[in-house]
Amino acid sequence: MIFREDIALSVAEMLLKIKAVKLSPNDLFTWASGIKSPIYTDNRITLSYHGIRTAIRQHFVDAVRYYNWEPDVIVGVATGGIPQGALVAQELELPFAYVRSSKKDHGLTNQVEGEVRSGQKAVIVEDLISTGSSSLGAVGALKNAGCQVKGMLAIFTYNLGIAQLNFQNEACPLVTLTDYDHLIKKALEINYITEKDLGILEEFKKGLDKK
Repeated sequence: MIFREDIALSVAEMLLKIKAVKLSPNDLFTWASGIKSPIYTDNRITLSYHGIRTAIRQHFVDAVRYYNWEPDVIVGVATGGIPQGALVAQELELPFAYVRSSKKDHGLTNQVEGEVRSGQKAVIVEDLISTGSSSLGAVGALKNAGCQVKGMLAIFTYNLGIAQLNFQNEACPLVTLTDYDHLIKKALEINYITEKDLGILEEFKKGLDKK
């Protein structure tokens, strides 16, 4: 779910302004999966802009407080969620840890890096949600460590039906600052795209939901 409508539109505009999200309906990007897409997202760029970085951090902090999650630890998802999560933990004066995509194949073979303890309430921070499968791997790792996962925060989601289903099945609330629908709405409003482009972007989203 979106945290707040006004925040969804303002964050969407920020992402477009700094090209953390790029829209190109007529010159498609190729995702790592091989999908040809009119949208490309790299929210790590937000870290290079103090004002935007601070706004995102504060929106996350406000969401944690609004939902009364009262976490004992903030946990970032490697890699994009690590710096965002660390900023949130710093503001809330809480411990921070992060979760790798898989266990290390050497040393202590950790998947969770940093100190988490059984019984702790954890809030997870991510930068981007597509299907949610990799992000929910972090939820599983924390549950295996005995943590109670209160919810996950993310900057942006494509708002795919499969992601919503995956989070429901894991009983993990997902709160995002903005999403695909708000982004293309704002892009049209600020003349980043045309009405024709909007149609292409809407059809692309429908196609993703069918995959």
